[in-house]
Amino acid sequence: MHQVQRLARQNASKSGRRLRQASLQLGSWQASRGYASGSEPYDLVVIGGGPGGYVAAIKAAQMGLKTACIEKRGALGGTCLNVGCIPSKAMLNNSHLYHQAQHDFKRRGIDVDNVSLNLPTMLQAKDNAVTGLTKGIEFLFKQNKVDYIKGSGSFVSSTKIAVDLLDGGKTEVDAKNIVIATGSEVSPFPGGAIQIDEEQIVSSTGALSLQKVPEKMVVIGGGIIGLEMGSVWSRLGAEVTVVEFLDSIGGVGIDAEVSKQFQRILAKQGIKFKLGTKVTSAEKQDGKVFLKAESAKGGKEETLDADVVLVSVGRRPYTEGLNLEAIGVEVDNRGRIVIDDQFTTSIKNIKCIGDVTFGPMLAHKAEEEGIAAVEFIKHGHGHVNYGAIPSVVYTHPEVSWVGQTEQDLKAAGVQYNIGKFQFSANSRAKTNMDADGFVKFLAEKETDKILGVHIIGPNAGEMIAEAVLAIEYGASTEDIARTTHAHPTLSEAFKEAAMATHSKPIHM
Repeated sequence: MHQVQRLARQNASKSGRRLRQASLQLGSWQASRGYASGSEPYDLVVIGGGPGGYVAAIKAAQMGLKTACIEKRGALGGTCLNVGCIPSKAMLNNSHLYHQAQHDFKRRGIDVDNVSLNLPTMLQAKDNAVTGLTKGIEFLFKQNKVDYIKGSGSFVSSTKIAVDLLDGGKTEVDAKNIVIATGSEVSPFPGGAIQIDEEQIVSSTGALSLQKVPEKMVVIGGGIIGLEMGSVWSRLGAEVTVVEFLDSIGGVGIDAEVSKQFQRILAKQGIKFKLGTKVTSAEKQDGKVFLKAESAKGGKEETLDADVVLVSVGRRPYTEGLNLEAIGVEVDNRGRIVIDDQFTTSIKNIKCIGDVTFGPMLAHKAEEEGIAAVEFIKHGHGHVNYGAIPSVVYTHPEVSWVGQTEQDLKAAGVQYNIGKFQFSANSRAKTNMDADGFVKFLAEKETDKILGVHIIGPNAGEMIAEAVLAIEYGASTEDIARTTHAHPTLSEAFKEAAMATHSKPIHM
């Protein structure tokens, strides 16, 4: 009996030493990262390392705040960089080059024989772009002395966050201020009638990693993501049909005239559209997916078949695991965290930015909010002009816009002038044999102040920056028209559209 007791005491002693050693190792590691228990709390902890979160963390550190960023993905950049904006642009660019080599090079005097698709290499190029950029953000964190905590954060109190570390173990982080920047996730199909498996029925994430080109693809949703991903696989050889509940494509914010032109151009490229149509169910059978669809207003049902279905019906705020209810952070009936005009939640030292709160779910909107939120923390003032946030669809041609649409102005009873200039009259676009689309200005009738700019055409996503700057500074169309634009450039179409708004263009 005494021997058993002695062995038990020895084992307990060894176990205690191991626990103390592990605790010391963890404490040493935490101390090296700046968040050991009992250490000085952070001035700011950001939960989420996406575009809004990582920008907020870097800005805070640049302002002299002791800062940490908690990110559970294990790679910075959020949905945008890892499975959204960046990989989709890689696929859009490379699929466009492939499509050009097949269908466009010959008329340009470039003879290329036996053009073929190497999909694994194209997917690897996409992955390489993502890896390089995520590592770049990690470097920026080190450069600016932001502590990067890999794990899932959960509120213990308004100043304490528990973190389940990705490499095992747990820790707690104390903070004077916290910014929630957890972003959004793919919205499931309404009612649960269609289940995403990321193989045959995919979200935008699965659509970026298909291992072969489907013969037929149906895209449910004619918004930005659906049109971009539909364009990728159409260029690579799939027969693509877009099914949209509304009677127009492009999603919220697109000008009605632009939307109609956009649909015509994409239809010429081979994409089919079923507008004013709702999908009611999906069934997988014999390697195919069979969709039941009917008129949005009710009517005869039809069946669509596809090898792959992309469900692209929007995104929703992501707050899973944050334990918001424990500390009383208010959330609305759509899952968005409620904030005031300084990004402050119902808890005064906790702010919130990006997709997880109100406004358009755009990376650049989140970035601006991240900077402004940190400025409020540091200086008590900050600003985001929500009337000057651009949107871009990265198809070909690109579509971009900023400010108000014609339908907005009509609904508000605003008197306005329109100025348009076709790219078919622009020397650079004609020379490049890429002249679909136009630039459209909307300006207040009495003052000529620019209220909205809408572009469909080559490089529209780059050209919209000038419109954003003009709206930010309250410019008139005459201000743009009297500004010299280099010749020959696509930007001359921008100048001529401004001229057309208050006077007359030269080249049309």
